[in-house]
Amino acid sequence: MKEAKNQWILPEKVNLTASFSSSANEHGLSTLVQQILWQRGIQTPESLERFLHADLQDLYDPYLLYDMQKAVERLNEAIMSGERILVYGDYDADGITSTTVIVETLVSLGADVDYYLPNRFKDGYGPNKNVYAEKIKEEISLILTVDNGVAGHEAIDYANSQGIDVIVTDHHELPEKLPAAYAIIHPKHPAGDYPFKELAGVGVAFKLACALLEEVPVELLELVAIGTIADMVSLTDENRILVKHGLAMMQQTTRIGLLALIQESKLNLQELDEQSIGFGIGPRLNALGRLTDPNPAVELLLTFDEEQAQTLAQEIDQWNQQRKQIVDDIVTQALEKLDEANQVHVILGENWHEGVLGIVAGKIMQKTGKPTIILTTKEEGLAKGSGRSVETFNLFESMSMVRPLFSKFGGHHSAVGLTIPIDHIAQLQAHLNQEVVRLQLDFAAGLPLNIDVKVPISAVSIDLINEINQLSPFGMDFPRPNFLIEVNQVINKRAIGVNNAHLKLQVADDQSNLLDVIGFGFGQYLDEITTSSLQIVGRLNINEWNGKQSPQFMLEDFVITDIQVFDYRAKKYFTQLNFEQPTLYVANFQRNIERFATIIEQPIYLAEDLLQMSELPSFEQLVFLDCPQESCIYQTIYQKAAVSRVYFVCYTQDDAYLDGLGSREQYAKLFQLIKQQKRLDVRYKLDMIATHLKIPKKLLIFMIQVFFELKFVTIDDGVLSYVDAPAKRDLTESPIYQKRNEKIKTEEFLLLSSLDVLKNWLNNS
Repeated sequence: MKEAKNQWILPEKVNLTASFSSSANEHGLSTLVQQILWQRGIQTPESLERFLHADLQDLYDPYLLYDMQKAVERLNEAIMSGERILVYGDYDADGITSTTVIVETLVSLGADVDYYLPNRFKDGYGPNKNVYAEKIKEEISLILTVDNGVAGHEAIDYANSQGIDVIVTDHHELPEKLPAAYAIIHPKHPAGDYPFKELAGVGVAFKLACALLEEVPVELLELVAIGTIADMVSLTDENRILVKHGLAMMQQTTRIGLLALIQESKLNLQELDEQSIGFGIGPRLNALGRLTDPNPAVELLLTFDEEQAQTLAQEIDQWNQQRKQIVDDIVTQALEKLDEANQVHVILGENWHEGVLGIVAGKIMQKTGKPTIILTTKEEGLAKGSGRSVETFNLFESMSMVRPLFSKFGGHHSAVGLTIPIDHIAQLQAHLNQEVVRLQLDFAAGLPLNIDVKVPISAVSIDLINEINQLSPFGMDFPRPNFLIEVNQVINKRAIGVNNAHLKLQVADDQSNLLDVIGFGFGQYLDEITTSSLQIVGRLNINEWNGKQSPQFMLEDFVITDIQVFDYRAKKYFTQLNFEQPTLYVANFQRNIERFATIIEQPIYLAEDLLQMSELPSFEQLVFLDCPQESCIYQTIYQKAAVSRVYFVCYTQDDAYLDGLGSREQYAKLFQLIKQQKRLDVRYKLDMIATHLKIPKKLLIFMIQVFFELKFVTIDDGVLSYVDAPAKRDLTESPIYQKRNEKIKTEEFLLLSSLDVLKNWLNNS
């Protein structure tokens, strides 16, 4: 049995209404896809129509945003009077695209505009008083923030004191008190009532652009798509419309800088989708802000110079490569510092790059299933870092309960940033552990994994996958569907990739329908998949090879509901027998216990002792180290142990099943030699006798023992003597012969049977 690494959330039973099914049928949607949409809240003909068409006409009026009218009037006034406007952005992909959207919009309206993205390490996040002061000295008379500003009280108060208006556009969590800005455009503004609250920073900036231009500037939608996807906001409602049309625009973009970045990312322009943004373009834009000055990213997206675009794209790609290496190094070091006893990981390192700590926290959270905070030492006894949390634990709320511990703190449900005195870290760790216990949360079950629908292998087809792809774009709150498939057979399996890190399978149902499966990062589980009672969860895509298309299942998780049987009968596995799980090691002979004690670091039990126990200690798995005299011994121990995983090692010292019992011809040759010689020195000349008779030495010893037991010979002080006129007796009358015959049958069965045969044999005990 193999438990899932994640917490599977199975779909509820779906009862579609007649009106919804009728509308869905008119759109040619299969019952399976209808079920997926229904479970995701699309349950009326009207919501289905809006979802499928995602028309730009369905975008909400930008003037529904609070303070939009006021902001537009002030910006138009600044443009008309020739005021210098500063667009103050943020250093991530959302901030970069937000800045680009507004700068292009203002330039097209004839504004005198400059932009500035703060340096994470020099300026920090959000409005910076010193930067504002510097820009005001450069005769900036209006400041417009994008993707930041709602927490910028100090800098905004300073600007006000200098007679400079600040217009804030933002989407981050609102503070208890808003800053005294000239206007604040925010979808969650407490005095507003905007229909969709989950716009990214670039979405808010785009709404301002729409209001300023008095139309929907479709040429900017590609930037909106990048920022929205990269910022991982909810990909529903208005965001879905913006991203869907933005991706379509991107496939025909003429933006020189974006084309250069796409080329540097080795992406196919005509196949760009949300995954291309999430794993290709977004991380490259984010890399600048994590490691260095982010302003060149805006320069790239605004440039009309092909040579400059190529140079900037290459530099950004190099920063991204450096970022990946830094992340990998820190993850490795952080994993070494894990204390599994903690409910929440709070890990402190020295001189870790603070720009990537959020990524590291996310990776360790995914690996361990526990909320994680990664900190690095700073000057004056302080540590700075980021945290990421699972859906069931509000990290921001829990940490807000101990705000006095922090020098700086902010964030939301699943992501936080903090600066904390190093000598307060232990208190934070203790508090978070206690909170998890108080809330009665169990992270051992793994991260939630939503399953949309259970499908048979026979239902998987290219047509189905194409239909699912029509539901894109996929993202936060609307992920690509996960399917549950029950497997009857594993046809073949192998580890692939560097260091055999990945897994490739071909599975089948009871009708021999086949499906290819790829599991990235699942290479370590190659030996686990040994049974037909396999359930897999994952996503469907289309694999193209040599012009041919075939369905492919991308593995996310798996369980095995039946006993797992592992083949460790080859000697190469002997050094791999030290397991972390509680394991019952069993041997039938003391000499084998002594042999394996040099390899295995845990106790080894004698089978005879286990049979005499009324109840065995609790173990998760069972290892049969050698072959017993009778196979039923192992059946009995397995039944008493009640484990779900069994390893067959089945070491044999005398190789009885290989040498056999000896043929009548071999016995005749031995008897003739004894009769001729009368006396044989079997203590010192046994090797010579074995060579002469061409009989394996171990078999020869057994044959001599049979003769001795049947009184055909005598043995005294290592000398074998012929017995004159012995009584005629059949070889099978010898108890030793009978015992070896039984042992041979046991060894042949345990050593030569397939794993399926052995599993069925154990289950039938």
